[in-house]
Amino acid sequence: MAQTILSLTDLCVYQEQNLVLSQVNLSLQKGEFCYLIGETGSGKSSLLKILYGELEIKTGSAEIVGFNLNNLKESEIPFLRRKIGVIFQDFKLLPDRSVQDNLMFVLKATGWKDKKTMIDRCEEVLDKVGMKTKGFKFPHELSGGEQQRVSIARALLNDPELILADEPTGNLDPKTSVEVMKVLEEIHKAGNTILMATHDYALILKYPHKTLKCHGGAIFEVKENTI
Repeated sequence: MAQTILSLTDLCVYQEQNLVLSQVNLSLQKGEFCYLIGETGSGKSSLLKILYGELEIKTGSAEIVGFNLNNLKESEIPFLRRKIGVIFQDFKLLPDRSVQDNLMFVLKATGWKDKKTMIDRCEEVLDKVGMKTKGFKFPHELSGGEQQRVSIARALLNDPELILADEPTGNLDPKTSVEVMKVLEEIHKAGNTILMATHDYALILKYPHKTLKCHGGAIFEVKENTI
């Protein structure tokens, strides 16, 4: 029987005081890859922020990787984020630290203690995204595509049950977008569950997966030929 990783029931999503999505009901099963599409302002990023604990739920309910977000205590957020990997459009790497130190920072923040184990884990995830030799570099020394690969490596550090990707190719050129998408595809084939917000319809057509659309205050599944 498939394991439910994400379950939303009658969830309402707000941007500040404005209701942008209402009565959201959806579930995501272990091993799925799902796109989340929609115009700017349709609620995609706000929904993802609810899922990784940055925005509170006002109406409805949400369960994710075993956590009830309605009753989530602040002390539980680090444990939630150990089970979720987040990839951002603008990478969010610390500019004054090397790639390896960026990853070490996350491991320390999520409770890792043993330095050798931490270094080994950093090398392991960098290898997965083709960046094993770049651990000593600083973000400004990397291309946009390389920075996003590091961002993906960071999301993999705690072997998360779910990866949330918010416009991961939004700041990249088409060729680099495809390279980053290939990395995400490999991660998915290895068994990871991914929910990816995107505007990049060319990638959706090239790498088809279940697609949900935010439009008119609702979320609904769309077929490839109607995107």
